[in-house]
Amino acid sequence: MKFSEVIGHEAIKKHLINMVKENRVSHAQLLSGSEGIGKIPLALAFAQYLNCKDRQGDDSCGECSSCKKYAKLIHPDLHFVFPVVKTSKVSSPVSDSYLAEWREFVLSNKYFNIHQWFDFLGAERGQGLIYSQESQEIIKKLSLKTFEADYKVMIIWLPEKMHVAAANKLLKMLEEPPAGTVFLLISDHPANILGTILSRAQQLIIPRLGDEDINQALQCQYGIDTEEGKRLAKLSGGNYVAAKEIIEKSEERTFFFDRFINLMRFAYARKLFDLIAWSDEMNAQSKERQKNFFHYALRMIRENFIMNLHDEELVYLTPEEEQFSVRFSPFINDTNVLELTQELSLAHSHIEQNGNGRIIFMDLSLKVIMLLKQQ
Repeated sequence: MKFSEVIGHEAIKKHLINMVKENRVSHAQLLSGSEGIGKIPLALAFAQYLNCKDRQGDDSCGECSSCKKYAKLIHPDLHFVFPVVKTSKVSSPVSDSYLAEWREFVLSNKYFNIHQWFDFLGAERGQGLIYSQESQEIIKKLSLKTFEADYKVMIIWLPEKMHVAAANKLLKMLEEPPAGTVFLLISDHPANILGTILSRAQQLIIPRLGDEDINQALQCQYGIDTEEGKRLAKLSGGNYVAAKEIIEKSEERTFFFDRFINLMRFAYARKLFDLIAWSDEMNAQSKERQKNFFHYALRMIRENFIMNLHDEELVYLTPEEEQFSVRFSPFINDTNVLELTQELSLAHSHIEQNGNGRIIFMDLSLKVIMLLKQQ
């Protein structure tokens, strides 16, 4: 991938390019920032530029043998580590177990998030992790000499998902990597990375995308007009993946919206049998989808609370969400917004710790019943 194909982030691109030109490439770099802003494309463009045989000023050539292999993600000195899932067919998975799927997924859509990756894999119940056995694979790959490039590049997507045992085994490699090795760690939540890993990487914070950058990219990809692009860019909050999900009316976003409405309506009407059925349905979803639902619900609570301020510029809702929230927002107020937020965050935490989903969702439902009555 070339830098010219990466949306926005001109200052970050310049910084990475100058790093190569001035021969001060750090052996371990952490690109951190919220999801959907293009950290993977930046890492791929940087890695391709790093090993390009005919750099064209501020970008890779795209034509040399190295660039052509990078464009297909098949360069022998480019390695990937990413969260994977255990299945009946793969009981001890490492990233290479899903390398063909990963290449297909990334090449078809370079802007994505973790729930899209697991949807692509068809992951049902498991939580994605970078398992302990991955560290041995990393050490084995990086112990070999480079095949044809100046640098071996190891891209680790979401190191916060790394098993503690794997992270601990990786420490020495990060501290004293083989010559010509560059680690590119890409994180949505750097605070969740093991501290000893975090301290060994040079962190580069990637900001959210600007509205104009998203607007132009959406116009180019979907052929929408400028005004629609502006509206979608505002709603996305600097997240290109979110903008795409809105315009494509993704199944995931629609599912979350419908289940959020059902939770609030059933809770307000105190329909316990409906809430039991709702809890069973949510418990049947994958762990990753359950956690993503809580992120969505937290956003809806926040936006409905802000809606009471009657300032359209502060509200980030789709037309469908806004239509529901016009009637619902009065029920989210100073008396319950903090507790609702805390209960949703607590439920997310319990799911992440592999708690019983049915109990967690039912408990949340009962809490919401009580909190919506606080007027």
